[in-house]
Amino acid sequence: MTAQEILLTGAREIGFELTAGQVSAFIRYLELLQEWSNKFNLTAITEAGEIVVKHFLDSLLLAAYVAPSGTLADVGTGAGFPGLPLKILYPELNVTLVDSLAKRVGFLEVVVSELGLQGVKVLHARAEDAGKIKGMREGFDSVAARAVSRMSVLCEYCLPLVKVGGRFIAAKGPGVNQEVQEAMGAIRVLGGKLVEIIETRLPGKPDVRTIAIIEKINSTPVQYPRKAGLPEKKPLEGT
Repeated sequence: MTAQEILLTGAREIGFELTAGQVSAFIRYLELLQEWSNKFNLTAITEAGEIVVKHFLDSLLLAAYVAPSGTLADVGTGAGFPGLPLKILYPELNVTLVDSLAKRVGFLEVVVSELGLQGVKVLHARAEDAGKIKGMREGFDSVAARAVSRMSVLCEYCLPLVKVGGRFIAAKGPGVNQEVQEAMGAIRVLGGKLVEIIETRLPGKPDVRTIAIIEKINSTPVQYPRKAGLPEKKPLEGT
């Protein structure tokens, strides 16, 4: 199948019928990703069909947990996942993409411009710093992260950005239950409450994906997130 066919079929399997305009946007995004990956390492996945499944469709697995016309921060977005696929799916969604690497930020700005996306902000910042910025802190309906950091670390990066009543959506691989249990103290300290852990699969693949949904029930204490580097060095696990 072509990349376009894989995209349409996979999105349908997840529960979404993409318009011709959305398909065009995804295909242009794919082309830009491949072009830029020739210059520097944006993604280890460079084959078109694999990009569609493991980046685009993987991002769309989170769509059911995001308010279509709300605000979303994507922390450690990298090449724009899951924030940009969710924006293409939900045009009314206001998205802030946060990344610490200038080259990735440059790529994201090009994609946003090329696709003519409105309501997208690209922020060059570390996650620990973003959580201290006025207007960002406790400013989002949803915060998403699709990252390799442990749950306790991700929670310290992301929960400070979530409004009380909003949610943090963590996209992880398989076998995350132990990791979540170890993070329960951190979740509580940071003002969160674990709502649900969903196990799903990538369309057309055996790959298991886990989505942890954490609701923000209290404001995050002012001392969090701690200064850059500390969340990784001294996670809040067990507190």
